[in-house]
Amino acid sequence: MRFFVSGEHYRKALLNACILLFLGYLGLFAVSSALMYFHHMDLTPASVVSYYLGSEQEFRPPRSYESLLEVSHFHLFAQGMLVLTLVHLLLMTELPVWLKVSLGGLSFLSAVANEAAGWLVRFVHPVFAWMKVGTFLLLEFSLISLIFCVGASLVRKRPRPRPWHRQLGT
Repeated sequence: MRFFVSGEHYRKALLNACILLFLGYLGLFAVSSALMYFHHMDLTPASVVSYYLGSEQEFRPPRSYESLLEVSHFHLFAQGMLVLTLVHLLLMTELPVWLKVSLGGLSFLSAVANEAAGWLVRFVHPVFAWMKVGTFLLLEFSLISLIFCVGASLVRKRPRPRPWHRQLGT
């Protein structure tokens, strides 16, 4: 990722195109993630409680320990890699350090908290449904923000670095 720091990304059109396509792919991932969430629940705590604790009216059993474990096993790895990749790209931008640290920390925290919230609703107390709704929104916001910040940094016009022979005055 030295190409961000050294300014080489202005000369690496193919690499820029690959990263921008990757960001577009991640944008589709964020949309599909939201669609999956809204397929099962909405932004009300009652829908979250119904999803995790079951519903007699809808003949839906509570989520089992095994099903939560399977989802968590995959999500903890995949979301960790996703956030790590996006934060790594963000660290190479020229954005202020406070923004990089805040957005990176928020992304990791919201991903872990979102996963934990389902367990807490199911096995601790339904009041954690508020946490599930909030962390879902926070995770979606942080992912979209990371995608936007990295993408904007790639397409933003900056002065091209001067060739080395012109810098020496020859």
